[in-house]
Amino acid sequence: MATWNSRGLRGSTLEEMINRTNEKYRESHLALIQKVPTPITPIRMDREHRQITLAYFEQKSTVDYIGAVQGYPVCFDAKECAVDTFSLQNIHEHQVEFMREFEKQGGISFFLIYYTHRDLFYYLPLDMLLLFWNRAKDGGRKSFRYEELNPEYVLPKKHGILVPYLDMLQKDLADRV
Repeated sequence: MATWNSRGLRGSTLEEMINRTNEKYRESHLALIQKVPTPITPIRMDREHRQITLAYFEQKSTVDYIGAVQGYPVCFDAKECAVDTFSLQNIHEHQVEFMREFEKQGGISFFLIYYTHRDLFYYLPLDMLLLFWNRAKDGGRKSFRYEELNPEYVLPKKHGILVPYLDMLQKDLADRV
């Protein structure tokens, strides 16, 4: 069983930015995306502060977000990276498998990567991730470098939208045709 402690809050700023973006998209009737909660069982509680200090995950999580954008089923996972090399250890086999199955059902799967040191967001389509994933499975690098990514999938800065991923989703759809 995986355990959870304060390290589990590392991506909470990214999560909050995506949650606010999703609220804006919902208010604008552009998308309906929800955070997928990861079921946990508390082991230790700080009753004074009403906080869970130690817990274990009840099951493996699949993706961070799931929903619909203008009739398209969408799922994605959000990751942070503080350097130009993204380790594939940050992505789990069961997540990749879920995303593959999701796409077989007509959905769109992708990763949002926040390169903190560059202060930029990157939209990584599943098929692009699979190139790196398969390379690693075939004995190649267990990571990918920022320079290997298609620069066309860097999220633009937009006033009022913290993580404007819908533009890149539209590009992803156009590139699939």
